[in-house]
Amino acid sequence: MSKGTLFDKVWDLHTVGTLPSGQTQLFIGLHLVHEVTSPQAFAMVRERQLQVMYPDRTVATVDHIVPTESQARPFADPLAEAMMQALEQNCQEHNIRFYNIGSGSQGIVHVIAPEQGLTQPGMTIACGDSHTSTHGAFGAIAFGIGTSQVRDVLASQTLALGKLKVRRIEVNGVLQPGVYAKDVILHIIRTLGVKGGVGYAYEFAGTAIEAMSMEERMTLCNMAIEGGARCGYVNPDQITYDYLQGRDFAPQGEAWEEAVAWWHTLRSDADADYDDVVVMNAADIAPTITWGITPGQGIAIGETLPTPDSLPAEDQVLAQEAFAYMDLTPGQSLKGTAVDVCFIGSCTNGRISDLREAAKIAQGHRVAAGVKAFVVPGSERVKQQAEAEGLDKIFTAAGFEWREAGCSMCLAMNPDKLQGRQISASSSNRNFKGRQGSASGRTLLMSPAMVAAAAVAGQVTDVREYLPLR
Repeated sequence: MSKGTLFDKVWDLHTVGTLPSGQTQLFIGLHLVHEVTSPQAFAMVRERQLQVMYPDRTVATVDHIVPTESQARPFADPLAEAMMQALEQNCQEHNIRFYNIGSGSQGIVHVIAPEQGLTQPGMTIACGDSHTSTHGAFGAIAFGIGTSQVRDVLASQTLALGKLKVRRIEVNGVLQPGVYAKDVILHIIRTLGVKGGVGYAYEFAGTAIEAMSMEERMTLCNMAIEGGARCGYVNPDQITYDYLQGRDFAPQGEAWEEAVAWWHTLRSDADADYDDVVVMNAADIAPTITWGITPGQGIAIGETLPTPDSLPAEDQVLAQEAFAYMDLTPGQSLKGTAVDVCFIGSCTNGRISDLREAAKIAQGHRVAAGVKAFVVPGSERVKQQAEAEGLDKIFTAAGFEWREAGCSMCLAMNPDKLQGRQISASSSNRNFKGRQGSASGRTLLMSPAMVAAAAVAGQVTDVREYLPLR
């Protein structure tokens, strides 16, 4: 195995050749498919009279358009039903494994692949969804791709890509109580900017990252794309192996021991060369919340909003636009800002550990009058596990709605949408204008625990005031 970063090693192992353009033709070990970006890609394959080259390396589910209340077929939305039927037909025609509603394994594509052990160290993974970077938490190189690239992977199992530079982001020390992986990644994006990662893969490292669970690492890598990075990853370690062992598609028996030994060789070498290194102190990170219209417009909960002239010149116009859109004033505190909707879920924060943390805050409290609060598990398996642990009862007793698995209000390609100028406290990943279903709706990104605290307070608040006594 050559010396270097994990990114270099995995890239080299999957290189088929160099194209005339100078790009690498990269073999893709796992192709994940959902209903939104695949219909046109399958149609393009069909028009060229081609077949899916490796159907056993392709796995499909339905997530974006799934209603989280009534899932009766046909769906009330004819476009959603058409997408659903197209995916069902394409998977059947090409013999692709499909986790449909009611299978017990349906869910958000970036939740179901890790929980089944499909995502493994050393893989190259692609999906027609920008948050495919999630899978890098396992020491994989995972790319979100567009529809024409989905076609390319279906037809050839390869992608044409330019090789990235690698930035190592170290977060050292111990996170304070009430500070979660979501706060860490929002802090990183705020510090480096939403364009800071352009042309890079982010390697997340340092003692604070090494102490994180796999699900926390997934949250971190999920939002690498929001910082401009093409992908993000964490080197595999014992926490990775413990998570994977015994899962559906993980190696078994002697093959398991061999896999772990090989996975360990993929870790970045101690003397690996990086294109850039950034070091941060975990103790400097507080519960963090976005105030604007990009994930980079964030502040710690105890801070006041910046004045535009305190920001770099290139950020000032966007800041003024954000203040106008969000109805906020420079210098004010976000604490006490009333919220209308509180959403816990998404591929960023819809896993079992996210729901557990939110339930700790919700327990013994009630959702404030006039606030709509709901919890959407990231998969049918997460829902089953949460119900087995009684988390659903904690949420419903507190006045939260308990829903079926899906993407829900993260992208709002389903009935879960903001109305008008509503303000949402959201555990999702994007706060762009119109992102949650209303052209004028406003989104504040935060951790699931912070969302739960906002729900019971009826306003933006500091989750640390609600932490159970330890």
